[in-house]
Amino acid sequence: MRLVYLACCLGLLMSLGCKEQLPSTPTEDPNAFSLDELQRRTFNWFWDIVDSTNFQILDRYPTRTFSSIAATGFGLSSYLVGVERNYITREQAAERVLNTLRVLTTLPQGPDSIGVSGYKGFFYHFLTLDKAVRYKRVELSTIDTGLLMAGVLSTMSYFDQENPSENEIRQLADALYRRVEWDWAINDSTRLSMGWRPERGYIPSDWRGYNEAMVLLIMAIGSPTHPISPDTWEKWCSTYEWNKYKDQEHVNFSPLFGHQYSHMYIDFRDIYDPFMKEKGIDYFENSRRATYANRQYCIDNPRGFTGYGPNQWGLTASDGPRGEPRKAMVGNQEVQFRTYWARGASSRHVNDDGTIAPTAAGGSVPFAPEICIPALEYMWNEHYDELVGEYGFKDAFNLSYTFSDGNEEGWFDYDYLGIDQGPILIQIENYRSGLLWETMKKNPYIQEGLRKAGFTGGWLSDEI
Repeated sequence: MRLVYLACCLGLLMSLGCKEQLPSTPTEDPNAFSLDELQRRTFNWFWDIVDSTNFQILDRYPTRTFSSIAATGFGLSSYLVGVERNYITREQAAERVLNTLRVLTTLPQGPDSIGVSGYKGFFYHFLTLDKAVRYKRVELSTIDTGLLMAGVLSTMSYFDQENPSENEIRQLADALYRRVEWDWAINDSTRLSMGWRPERGYIPSDWRGYNEAMVLLIMAIGSPTHPISPDTWEKWCSTYEWNKYKDQEHVNFSPLFGHQYSHMYIDFRDIYDPFMKEKGIDYFENSRRATYANRQYCIDNPRGFTGYGPNQWGLTASDGPRGEPRKAMVGNQEVQFRTYWARGASSRHVNDDGTIAPTAAGGSVPFAPEICIPALEYMWNEHYDELVGEYGFKDAFNLSYTFSDGNEEGWFDYDYLGIDQGPILIQIENYRSGLLWETMKKNPYIQEGLRKAGFTGGWLSDEI
């Protein structure tokens, strides 16, 4: 009997080893950490924090300032997760998506500086909460439009049933993508500009690798109406910085969001462009190495910030300490504390003021679940009362910032940010089911963009 018992236990362990591994938590505790609970709360943010008339996703909450075009794109994709996780019905998701796409289609476009939402198919970075038009003097943003369009295309490929709602979703999504004049955004350097303002034209910066713009360039190259030259990809790759950092040899970019955003929508496993084929790794492996390097920097903690360690790490673009002082001594060094800032660490540069953002680990779960899930669980349990709320993780915290009233134990954000919530929800779902990856593999524009950019191998070889 003992041998039978041991054999049964061994069989059970082997079967569990083939399935998703989740931290064990007491299910009777509604506040216990699990990927289910984290996803459910984060989904509710996208379902709840939306304008009730124009269906755009707020940039942040509870602070209410403007909506974010990129967050709206993430929101569109989050509704698909909601269906698959049974948080909402397919019909509820289709209704919300359809309302959102109808609004995006009818928002005013034009060259004016006020009273419009976009131009040439692009959208302004932030839109007002009342009329969803340009907020103050923000730029017409190529990357934020790109992330919106990634969300739009995800709904086009997901809602594939033959009924009036889903037929209209596909038609509107296709039309929104096709009207973007990607070729118009090519500047004098023959690169895709980061943005444009009606007051003075293209902004000085343009897209040079490596960063979050992979999905943007792939969609622009794959456009059937306003494509940019496939040579743009090779020119972009020519500015990569391949280097070893924290014992990880990879294409470097400091904030982790640059290694996550495009991977939310494209499964880069086993597909290669000429640059990465020569290096012998794919972009998925590149992001895994970047995740490990980011964690190792925090373990080494060269500036001696409080709380950094193997299960409490993560530097990326996020909120930071508010209030005064802006500079203070930490140990024997003066630190400049930032509010919103692109924190990160790589061979290119280090931006670090002691602020950790849970989205850094959350958005990297598919690359390195063995280090990301324990970090999420540790931060959830260690700082639950200050860091976790109705909608999951608040944006960031800094245990070294203890310099003003209310921060005696460190600074904790009170806001959730849409562009940081999205990677947590979508990337955990990609880890668990591959939902967005499999959905986007069906999209003809993504396939076309990848092929024209020179990608080969893997799942791309099986598509026609």
